[in-house]
Amino acid sequence: MTITTVRLPPEIEADLSACANQLNRTKSWVINQALREFLARQVLEQARWQETLLAMESVAKGKLVAEEAVHTWLASWGTAGELPPPKAG
Repeated sequence: MTITTVRLPPEIEADLSACANQLNRTKSWVINQALREFLARQVLEQARWQETLLAMESVAKGKLVAEEAVHTWLASWGTAGELPPPKAG
């Protein structure tokens, strides 16, 4: 494991110490946990952004799903005859 030094404002250091004490963990553990969660959210956010860009390209090319098809699909949710998602035309 490597060591990285981080400068923290006094109020964050105080909150970090309080959190570590409350959890009965080290400050290092709290920092590592927070970074893991932050980095996982960043990966997810980037994936969503790429999906958004692809969707916008699809729309620009005219590949759309009809509104009525979406409503019919949504109305089928939770029923015995649940429909598969409609495809773009």
